[in-house]
Amino acid sequence: MGDALHRIKNRRETLCRLREIDDRRDTAVVIHYSCESFFERPDGATPRVTSIAVRNLASGQTESFSIHKVAELKKISLVQISSHYDQLEKEMLDEFGEFLQRNIHCTWVHWNMRDINYGFQAIEHRHKVLGGTPPTRLPEERKFDLARALIAIYGVGYAGHPRLENVMKINKITDSGFLVGKDEAVAFDSGEFVKLHQSTLRKVDILANLFGRTLDGSLKTNATWWEARGIHPQAIAELISEHWIWSLLLGVSSLVSIVGMLLM
Repeated sequence: MGDALHRIKNRRETLCRLREIDDRRDTAVVIHYSCESFFERPDGATPRVTSIAVRNLASGQTESFSIHKVAELKKISLVQISSHYDQLEKEMLDEFGEFLQRNIHCTWVHWNMRDINYGFQAIEHRHKVLGGTPPTRLPEERKFDLARALIAIYGVGYAGHPRLENVMKINKITDSGFLVGKDEAVAFDSGEFVKLHQSTLRKVDILANLFGRTLDGSLKTNATWWEARGIHPQAIAELISEHWIWSLLLGVSSLVSIVGMLLM
């Protein structure tokens, strides 16, 4: 199968998966988390996690886990968090691990949570580093990357980089409380953990919004009508070359045209 036809097939399968998740939205959750910057880390250590938010697609109810909430329960002030960070982060990840274990049957919708820099692996590794015992690893089939799904459906040109911020602008989604990557790094360095938590909560709300708009076809993008459907002259050429019936029809059409010209 050629690249263009593969893209059409991938688009169809992604839309099918999207609808399957929506059909069982009571067991579908959206996850996002904030962490220390994962750039400019010469020691190679995984970034510290500050907060995690998980929103149920059906009810809209959101569970959140953050170091400042753990600190509050332990009567540790915000200014003292840095001195107790490892302890607070471990307890937060313990809580999140228990929640994930209870909801491992759910489908987890996320945005680019794919590797050890930023993703489920990064959270798991950080938990181990702190001496915790991560839950059973979430099966791959239970993860749904909305960032990749939008590319599969609308094409790489649906929004410029950074795509999340730009697709928000295209759809006029307010960025109130939303921190971009560099602002998150500044907030972490400044100890503004509540601000980071609010940003994480805002982002799961936005991701749920994008999921819904993609599902009902109302999401606006920079992709043309043709691009959004993977229709391209290359796809037509591949279809003709790979399927004998189309080649036959094309041949018959050409023969009819030639005969018509001879009879004129």
